[in-house]
Amino acid sequence: MAKILLEMKNITKTFPGVKALDNVNLQVEQGEIHALVGENGAGKSTLMNVLSGIYPHGSYEGDIIYDGEICNFHDIKDSEAKGIVIIHQELALIPYMTIGENMFLGNERGKKAAINWDETYRLAEKYTKQVGLTDSVRTYIKDIGVGKQQLVEIAKALAKNAKLLILDEPTSSLNEADSQALLDLLLKLKKEGLTSIIISHKLNEVSYVADKITVIRDGSTIETLTKGVDDFSEERIIKGMVGREIADRFPKRPGVKIGDVRMEVKNWNVYHPLYNERKVVDNVSLNVRKGEVVGISGLMGAGRTELAMSIFGKSYGTNISGQLFINGKEVHLKSARDAIEHKLAYVTEDRKGDGLILSNSIKNNTSLANLAGISNHGVIDQDKEYAVAVEYKDKLKTKCPTVEQNVGNLSGGNQQKVLLAKWMFADPDILILDEPTRGIDVGAKYEIYCIINSLVAEGKSVIMISSELPEVLGMSDRIYVMNEGRIAGELSSEEASQEVIMTCIMQSSKGE
Repeated sequence: MAKILLEMKNITKTFPGVKALDNVNLQVEQGEIHALVGENGAGKSTLMNVLSGIYPHGSYEGDIIYDGEICNFHDIKDSEAKGIVIIHQELALIPYMTIGENMFLGNERGKKAAINWDETYRLAEKYTKQVGLTDSVRTYIKDIGVGKQQLVEIAKALAKNAKLLILDEPTSSLNEADSQALLDLLLKLKKEGLTSIIISHKLNEVSYVADKITVIRDGSTIETLTKGVDDFSEERIIKGMVGREIADRFPKRPGVKIGDVRMEVKNWNVYHPLYNERKVVDNVSLNVRKGEVVGISGLMGAGRTELAMSIFGKSYGTNISGQLFINGKEVHLKSARDAIEHKLAYVTEDRKGDGLILSNSIKNNTSLANLAGISNHGVIDQDKEYAVAVEYKDKLKTKCPTVEQNVGNLSGGNQQKVLLAKWMFADPDILILDEPTRGIDVGAKYEIYCIINSLVAEGKSVIMISSELPEVLGMSDRIYVMNEGRIAGELSSEEASQEVIMTCIMQSSKGE
């Protein structure tokens, strides 16, 4: 029988107004890949923060037994000293430092104040080679893609002599090829003796890589499934996560009448804000009708976000040219304020960086894009602001004890609902949703899809950018495929499939 490397017994963690973990138990065997799944707010990341010492001993109840002894970690250094290393969803790398410098930041090689750079870069090469990263370790982080940055984080963990690696949503920002490469790396490291815990909402990836899956729901352990013994299908995992079967991942949108063209973009060109000679959007033309969901699909780097932000009041890019029509009339949107006044909203893919003020309340965030809607003669009516926030909390089923709670304390799915509420309160006619379900669970995704359906049922127009092909196919009336800044194809929902979309991308690559 395999050795139990980690046991977490009766872990209970309470925050003001909410019990995040309620008597949770977890066992991880040495040399296995163990997945943690559950809806947003289920307690997965909280449990791993307890394990890694981010929530120190004394701030929770229960025991951590690691490698046969009870451990009381007071900070992350304590857990790392035992070989437990956590990689968070938001990568902790410094763009203007090299790969080697980042790998040993806080773990410097040398004596006293003198860093031994020869040893630093020699070891950096050793560990980057182990994870399959071929770039020079003297390359700046800013000059490599997100997939390679994730490899740097894993190499950094190995350099700390990791015996138990915790990965929180490691593929949420990666394309399919980089995601597959990362999963295969975890399987390779498993053969070399590394134990891993992976948190992921991508159930196909969990089924592929994990030996066991522990399901957490509402802060409690529900069950642990074992590969080769239990049903590892996505349907079975979802049933454990949400407590019911979801027969159709994408809610039907019956009886919505698609009307006239509401917004049209013609011959749109955008250049990179720093590298002025680099064209990131190349002669794009598209339109969206009243009551329609238009999907924009493409690989990472295709120019989808750059297109969306440049349309939204020239929020991105330089030397922007082309024509933009709203309700048949040409408009010139020079700022985000102009866009909002023309009933256009852009829901950013980066909810934490650009979409929300995490240190502010749900109430304050909800009213951000429409302060005039809660003001009298330029003075905010706090009672009205509170009432609006409660209205949208109820409408979007946002889980929170009160709308006075800071947005930073919410789960990813509930943060996304606050971001949607912010723009819905601005009462736009056209919403551009950029990766609206990134990093959120299947139950919360379904609720977001229902919100999208209700918006188009009201006659709104929705442009949805998504890297998840099943989502684009399941939600769109029409699909534009982008590749290398250009439109590679326009497909009706009837003719679209994953294979057709990928064929459009491959055939449109420059040089062919």
